[in-house]
Amino acid sequence: MDTPKSKKLDIIIPAYRGHSQTFLLVLDGISEEDALKRIEGRTNHIIWMVGNFLDMRYGLGSVLGLTEEFKYKDFFFQGKALDESFTYPTLQELKEEFHKISPLVYQRLLEATDGELDKAFPMGMNIDFFPETVLNFVGMCIGREDYLCGQIGLMRRILNYEGMKYDFDKDLKY
Repeated sequence: MDTPKSKKLDIIIPAYRGHSQTFLLVLDGISEEDALKRIEGRTNHIIWMVGNFLDMRYGLGSVLGLTEEFKYKDFFFQGKALDESFTYPTLQELKEEFHKISPLVYQRLLEATDGELDKAFPMGMNIDFFPETVLNFVGMCIGREDYLCGQIGLMRRILNYEGMKYDFDKDLKY
């Protein structure tokens, strides 16, 4: 495992890499057609969930100093509600964005210092037990990725795909 500069990220690094693996595995075999299906018009579709996951990665990258822009941010920025009038990007296009941003964010996580992580990062939550810092934003992003992968996993089963396999790719280094 890669060692981050900041010991504060010792738990984040394996979680981030695990989420990269889970993200790809939970999408394995999902067709473009099924990725746009909603259940009884009440759920988001997989494309929206994937886009939201990527918006988290790009947002995390931005907070860590990266300047890359999410090509599809107009569809997904800060959890923008699903809009059935939009023509969303394909699952393949979103996977390409995933492979573009993920290694860059991973590298920044490895390079982040305690000083960078301790910086104030106002999120407007105003919760007394939750200091609004870069480190806590990183943690929130990791939590959101967990949530979205779980949602995609549930959609996978609802759409009659087999359960996700845990065949991690040891060559994926982010």
